[in-house]
Amino acid sequence: MLPQEAILAGPAVLRLPVEGDADQIARACSDPDIARFIPFVPSPYTRDDALAWITKAVPAAWENGGADFLVADAATGEVLGTAGLKPPDRFGVTEVGYWLAPWARGRGVATAAVRALAERAFARGVPRIGLIAEVDNIPSQQVAQRCGFSHEGVLRAAGSVRGEARTDLAVFGRLASDPGDPITPFLPFFPGGFPGGSLTDGVVRLTPLTAADAADYFALACVPDVRDSHVPPVEPSYAGSEAVCRYAGHLWLTGQRADIAIRDARTGEFAGDVQLTGIVPPLGQAMLGYSLRPEYRGRGMVTRAVNLLAEWAFAHTPLRRIVAGTTPGNTASHRVLERAGFTREHLVKGLLPGPGDTRLDDVQWARTRP
Repeated sequence: MLPQEAILAGPAVLRLPVEGDADQIARACSDPDIARFIPFVPSPYTRDDALAWITKAVPAAWENGGADFLVADAATGEVLGTAGLKPPDRFGVTEVGYWLAPWARGRGVATAAVRALAERAFARGVPRIGLIAEVDNIPSQQVAQRCGFSHEGVLRAAGSVRGEARTDLAVFGRLASDPGDPITPFLPFFPGGFPGGSLTDGVVRLTPLTAADAADYFALACVPDVRDSHVPPVEPSYAGSEAVCRYAGHLWLTGQRADIAIRDARTGEFAGDVQLTGIVPPLGQAMLGYSLRPEYRGRGMVTRAVNLLAEWAFAHTPLRRIVAGTTPGNTASHRVLERAGFTREHLVKGLLPGPGDTRLDDVQWARTRP
């Protein structure tokens, strides 16, 4: 599919690996994140594994119509990672894969390598390149967007973690006819990125939900009034809570929703959650929801959290309108929204599903960009 010639990629070069690269490859592949997200990489990884890849796997990939490159520093020759294309399927479609050594991350190396490889493949007639990553491998999905690959969906249970649990895979794709421009997320991450970014006013701190929050998120979902206000009101499951937390980064990056932990800024303890859902990009509109653990209520924490989130959204996203809904009797929530600058707009009769087969009225509120 491609000639076995070096490809320049900014400060890096894609070239064939040689046996002298084995020690650096082995050191890179001892990284826990590579072992976690690439289940077919041996773990622990030895120099012999690196030599086997160089002398057997790489030649086999080329013989079958694919391409495997080492990514190296163009000036020093230091090993930075690998990038390759799978052999084309019967429709001529291929898939790109890559990994980076820990010492090469955060410098745009993967983006440059994937973009250069894609451009070379398109120039030789490849019609489409796919890119697949585990839903919680956010850095890899960010590379996809920076290289102009569009999010296309999720393959459920299509992967595995070291042959144990099944894992969902996020699918991205780029066509030869696509412009290839970097895709700007509709919802950027908080300052500091994912998962470490946050917003704070000194009293509350907002951080993205992650898998580490699953137990706290589930405990909050089990609080009776939180469970009853869920739409629809259902008995929470730990597996469902775990999935919300595991998917949070992926759904945020792809502009579908933002799930956020409300924390005590002093202690870091999980106090509740707030989210933006129901996002309609053409309208610039999102829906707000929130819950708080009983022991943290009465301190104004939700009002602070809603204010922080709304001000961030209006300053850093295309959102122009944030809406919220409450039942007529939820006066505590009414006060939160009033204090956070929301205006009561109208009452919708019987909109919300209640316990059993009941229907509840919905008082609708909105806050718009100044």
